[in-house]
Amino acid sequence: MEFSVKSGSPEKQRSACIVVGVFEPRRLTAVAEQLDDISEGYISNLLRRGDLEGKAGQMLLLHHVPNVLSERVLLVGCGKERELDERQYKQIIAKTIQTLNETGSMEAVCFLTELHVKGRDTYWKVRQAVEATEDSLYTFMQLKTKKGEPRRPLRKIVFNVPTRRELTVGERAIEHGLAVSRGAKVTRDVANMPPNICNPAYLWQQAQELASQYDSVSAEVIDETQMAELGMQAYLAVGRGSENESMMSIMHHRGGPADQAPIVLVGKGLTFDSGGISIKPGEAMDEMKYDMGGAAGVLGTMHTIAALNLPINVIGVLAGCENMPSGNAYRPGDILTTMSGQTVEVLNTDAEGRLVLCDALTYVERFDPELVVDVATLTGAAIIALGHHATAVMSTHNPLAHELLNASEQSSDRAWRLPLWDDYQEQLESPFADMTNLGGRPAGSITAGCFLSRFTKKYNWAHLDIAGTAWRSGKNKGATGRPVPMLSQFLMNRAGIKLED
Repeated sequence: MEFSVKSGSPEKQRSACIVVGVFEPRRLTAVAEQLDDISEGYISNLLRRGDLEGKAGQMLLLHHVPNVLSERVLLVGCGKERELDERQYKQIIAKTIQTLNETGSMEAVCFLTELHVKGRDTYWKVRQAVEATEDSLYTFMQLKTKKGEPRRPLRKIVFNVPTRRELTVGERAIEHGLAVSRGAKVTRDVANMPPNICNPAYLWQQAQELASQYDSVSAEVIDETQMAELGMQAYLAVGRGSENESMMSIMHHRGGPADQAPIVLVGKGLTFDSGGISIKPGEAMDEMKYDMGGAAGVLGTMHTIAALNLPINVIGVLAGCENMPSGNAYRPGDILTTMSGQTVEVLNTDAEGRLVLCDALTYVERFDPELVVDVATLTGAAIIALGHHATAVMSTHNPLAHELLNASEQSSDRAWRLPLWDDYQEQLESPFADMTNLGGRPAGSITAGCFLSRFTKKYNWAHLDIAGTAWRSGKNKGATGRPVPMLSQFLMNRAGIKLED
């Protein structure tokens, strides 16, 4: 998809389609009024006849509107003007793009970026329009023999901005939106891959491909032999029942000074989670290929920051592993010695992600990081707490938590903070080891965060539980690309990237 911005009046646009808004009830936006004037009331006459009410998401495609240079005019219902918020704006853009893609309009000029969204500027509206466009047009067709793509798909869209002085802001918004969207696409493509293709070795392959694309990125891998030498017994135990070797892939983006402490992102990469000996129910077990959503999110974020060449040092860790039942698999009742030296009593082999992450979080101490953020589809309890709308944020460092929440607000990639009070640590007590790997059903996502916090004492750390946001089930099943927008925004802020005027 090709994106650009311009500033011009609608009557001068010569395009396959021009897109303007209509508020409820049947009230033209300022741009639509201009088109109505030059068409001598053609549009308003249609509205009076009841062809479009203006409810959010309604669409009316007009051909050969009198005195309008464009071949088509798409009227888009925007709901009540005073109620237009961020969520509705993004939904309107997505519905518009889907409609354009089905009409045969291979290019279009869109004036919806001139709509007033409370508290949001031109940069935000253009960037969100780019990201919503790429999101709505995403398909995963790699393994289909019949692709089923539109005959004349949308290939170019121009977003109009109110004044010429906002063109620079709009161009910056497109650059950032495209970088985030490409990172999200990488995340979705990798996460949607079936587990017979996407295994820990495949994640390593993806890390190598990223390094081959950008001079700022290098990659290395820690295999099982090295893990054993390092004492990563918890990580190794989880993958012991699988034929696929556990591999921890590490990507270095060196955009800052050599002596600048790196920001480290650690992604849980369970390329398939059967639950192990504590095997999961068969229903929807296929979706456990998404248990590497954290690693996919880190990989996508590394693509974004490399594309933007952010002037900071970032290390991305993909903790690849597969949890399978076998005669060699680890068991409930086992006691594991982690890389940190702390011991863990296994109560349930389906609480495996934290066992992989605890060793990965200990490993990254060697980088002397400025901060560490781990990303994981860790607990179903996060879905019970927050549904599928918000990523759970937990942190032992208040400023870091606030930075992440601010980035989620800026990027409209929603997140909510959960507490990590010491009161919850008691649920992890074990009579036989330093801790158990399961704190029981109450506050399950929080006790998982408490478990991880025991391995992060040497740096500032935050944990993102994306179990509810990394993928969708049902009719529109598939990876979402989250939390790439939030993490990318967080790192852009860290790099001092200017967003608005």
